Amino acid sequence: FLRWILLADAATCVAMGLALALGAGALSSPLGLPAALLQYSGVALLPIAAYIAWVATRKDPPSLAVAFVIAGNALWIAASVVLLVSGWVSPSPLGSVFVIAQALAVALLDVLEYDAWRNGWG
Repeated sequence: FLRWILLADAATCVAMGLALALGAGALSSPLGLPAALLQYSGVALLPIAAYIAWVATRKDPPSLAVAFVIAGNALWIAASVVLLVSGWVSPSPLGSVFVIAQALAVALLDVLEYDAWRNGWG
């Protein structure tokens, strides 16, 4: 089960990474978020996706590697919250919904990964 959740996490990182990296210019205005922030976030997700896919494709995913994925997801969620409350950006209402929705999606994956890892559901 853990490997499937990790693969889903990797796939969503690729999808979001490509959408943000390639669509930053088009997304910037409706989201009210800087194109550079969207583009850099998207580009950053691609090596993260590769790492998560690597972890997921191990016969027995290394415990420390899984913990690193879980911690990384938690940091992404925290950064999303900080982005909204810090005043560093002024997202549109749609942009706020977007940031919250993607953070909730990551949180769901993180909870599933943690539960599977803790219970040994490799």
